[in-house]
Amino acid sequence: MADPKIIVLNDADDLFVHAAEETAHIAGESICTHGEFTLCLSGGSTPAATYDLLATRFHLSVDWKEVQFFWGDERCVPPDDPESNFAMANRTMLSKLALKPDQVHRMRGEEEPARAAKAYEEELRKHFGGADGEFPRFDLIMLGLGDNRHTASLFPGDSALHETQRMVVAVEVDAAPRKRLTLTPPVINNAQRVMFLVAGQGKAAAVKDVLEGPRDPDKFPAQIVAPHDGEVIWMLDTAAASLLSRR
Repeated sequence: MADPKIIVLNDADDLFVHAAEETAHIAGESICTHGEFTLCLSGGSTPAATYDLLATRFHLSVDWKEVQFFWGDERCVPPDDPESNFAMANRTMLSKLALKPDQVHRMRGEEEPARAAKAYEEELRKHFGGADGEFPRFDLIMLGLGDNRHTASLFPGDSALHETQRMVVAVEVDAAPRKRLTLTPPVINNAQRVMFLVAGQGKAAAVKDVLEGPRDPDKFPAQIVAPHDGEVIWMLDTAAASLLSRR
């Protein structure tokens, strides 16, 4: 496993643009290599700005008909709820693109959580194929970082951090809304690339703990992200990177 690649941008606006540029580049590379780009989306304000740029300024930089959209986690709410990660992505990006319905693979947060988790696992198997015991290999998974060092909906102390067999699980977390769905560590760690997008001084301590603190994924869940045959990219603005000793 290679060390994470850390990219520090001047401010949040520069981060949003650079993340959109990098995503468009990875999309082109993936489509050229194997005919499609499998993109796993995150929730949060930082990705939202990047999604908007992808759908506007970078619209012509991506062959959108070859992109398949998935989610790394979802709140157990209806798809039009303001808390829904799907709703955010749909508002900022998906609704602005000429997509076919079968390009969008959302987690069904409105359904009973355990059943929704199982259904999404079946959706992943249907699209990616693979034998039993194999995990999907996303071209790019976007992730954020919570103040409590969580990523996706993998929260401190949750048993999902130790999941090795399932692709998707239902969890109850110490945040509202409590009930959520999340990809599991073996899925995230099978990705070709994982991109963290983190901005703001309020995230600086979390960034330092995850990147430079003692290894303790139960306390700092984002440390669980360590692809065995892939790349991790941390995109930070100067404020989020301000406590790092290596920048």
